[in-house]
Amino acid sequence: MPPALLANEVAAQPVSILSHIEFEGDRTVVAHVYSAAMDRVVPLRVRTPADVSVPRPTLYLLNGAGGGEGQATWDARTDIDEFFADKNVNVVTPLDGSFTYYTDWIRDDPVLGRNKWTTFLTEELPPIVDAAFGTSGVNAIAGLSMSGTSVLSLAIAEPELYEAVGAYSGCAETSTELGQLYVRTVVESRGDADVENMWGPLDGPGWATNDPYVNAEKLRGIDLYVSSATGLPGPHEHLGAQSVGGDPGLLVNQIVMGGIIEAAVNDCTHRLAARLDSLDIPATFEFRSHGTHSWGYWQDDLHASWPMIANAVGA
Repeated sequence: MPPALLANEVAAQPVSILSHIEFEGDRTVVAHVYSAAMDRVVPLRVRTPADVSVPRPTLYLLNGAGGGEGQATWDARTDIDEFFADKNVNVVTPLDGSFTYYTDWIRDDPVLGRNKWTTFLTEELPPIVDAAFGTSGVNAIAGLSMSGTSVLSLAIAEPELYEAVGAYSGCAETSTELGQLYVRTVVESRGDADVENMWGPLDGPGWATNDPYVNAEKLRGIDLYVSSATGLPGPHEHLGAQSVGGDPGLLVNQIVMGGIIEAAVNDCTHRLAARLDSLDIPATFEFRSHGTHSWGYWQDDLHASWPMIANAVGA
C-alpha cells in the first residue's frame, strides 16, 4: 500500500473525544464523550472539586444495574451533592451502561448494542477527563451492586490506573455457579440480553479472565474497601427511609428481595476476604450484621470508605 494511502487510512480511524459539555450548576456538568470503541457518545455527570486552585484527583463513581438511567442512581437516592460539597475531588459518573457490567463484550448484543466499557473507562476516558478538568491524574473507582463487581474487574484489568477501589454489595466472583447466577439475573432477567455476548459461553475462559476472586493477586497494592450485609432488616428498613419514600410495597420489596440479594453477595464477599487474606493482600471489609441490598447502606458505604479513598488519592 502506498504511504499516502496508509496515512489516510490511519487518519480516518475514529478518535475518542470530548463532544460537548452541558452546565448544570456551579460545580456540576454533564460531559458528553464520544467513545471510538463503542462508536457512540456517552454522557457523564462530573462534579468538580471545592477548590480548583491546584490539580485534584478523580473518583469514578459507578451506578448499579440501571447504569445511571432512571431513578435508581447516586443522584436520586443519596446525599451525593451535599457529601462532596466540601471535597477536593472530581467525581465522574457515567449516565449509561445499564445491565452491561461495565465490561468489554465480545459481541454486539441485539438489545444492549455495542459495549466496550473496560476500554472506555480505562483507556479512552481518563486522558479526556484529565485534560478537560485539569486533574492530578490520580484515580480511584467505586460502585455498588452490579458495579460493585465491575470496579474490581476494572481494577484487575488495569491495576496501575486506580489507587483505591470501593466495592459495595457486589459479588466478587464471575466464574462460579453463584457468581454467574448473579450476572445472569442482571444481564438476562433484567436486561433481556444474551449473557454469552458478554464473555462467551459460561464454561469459557472469559468468565475467569474477568473474575476478581480468581485474579485477586492483581489487586495487590490497591487500597480496597469492600462491604456487604447479612440481608436481615436493618436501620434503613422503614417507611421514612429515602429508598422507601413512604411506600409500603417498596418497603416489603426492599426487605424480601433486597434481603435475598444481599445475603447472596455477602457469601461472595466473605470468600473474597478469605482469598485476599490467604494472599496476604490487605483490605478493609465491612460486614454488617443487618442490612439489605439498598441505597441507604450504599450511601453509608460511600461515607465510610471516603477517608481511605481520599488518603489514597491525595484528596
